[in-house]
Amino acid sequence: MLIDLHTHSTASDGTDSPAELVRAAAEAGLSVVALTDHDTTAGWAEAASALPSGLTLVRGMELSCSGRGEDGEPVPVHLLAYLFDPANEAFAGERARLRSERVTRLRAIAEKMAADGLPIDPDAVLASAGEAAGRPHLGRALIDAGYVPNMDAAFAGPLATSGKYYVEKVDTPLEVAVDMIAAAGGVSVLAHARARARGRILDLDHIRELAARGLGGVEVHHMDHSPEDTAVMADLAEELDLIVTGSSDYHGTNKTVKLGEYTTAPEHYDRLVAAARP
Repeated sequence: MLIDLHTHSTASDGTDSPAELVRAAAEAGLSVVALTDHDTTAGWAEAASALPSGLTLVRGMELSCSGRGEDGEPVPVHLLAYLFDPANEAFAGERARLRSERVTRLRAIAEKMAADGLPIDPDAVLASAGEAAGRPHLGRALIDAGYVPNMDAAFAGPLATSGKYYVEKVDTPLEVAVDMIAAAGGVSVLAHARARARGRILDLDHIRELAARGLGGVEVHHMDHSPEDTAVMADLAEELDLIVTGSSDYHGTNKTVKLGEYTTAPEHYDRLVAAARP
């Protein structure tokens, strides 16, 4: 079995529609694929209706969170939520708030860039991006306008987290997110926690605290983890008896990684499914 538990569609910042994504997953030889768009479940129905025979769809989402960095200061973190009830009122409300934060931030970044000679129409970006608009959508607009040659240049330049156009958004505290996912019957898995290329990283002791609170697993095998940090996460998962996942974090043409490039062992997938509450 080939199991990829972290992918994105056009419902957030991927370039494949949900239907295209599940067809591509089947063509890549996957047995299981999880759709985990940012802060939204909007792609679930289309993916399910287009699901090829022999492929299992795991309904998931990637939640924008805030944790405690190694320096003790807040750091942006992503938390994967799997197999939760989308109708859970508290969790649905928090997802709606996060999407509103995304829109507010996108407009603020666009205003800063326009004032500096890089005009981008935020209304046009939002119209094409949908309810989970993010910085990759601004990146695409920057490419289309000829300001940068590609997405890597966009995120190394105008969209860099350390750059002058960056705007923070109010994300969900990790503790609150873990509790909400559990209350909605789902399983929480910390995404790419050692992705140093993205900036500051989460304190390992914070992960230990989350495990005591009900965190289900950690994403160990990921393109943004060095071999050394992969080993650190694997050891931590063993120490805390957490589910170990591996995932492509596929975004279509927005990233070079392929579907199934990193995968989850069947026994850990089985643990994840068993941990969810119907």
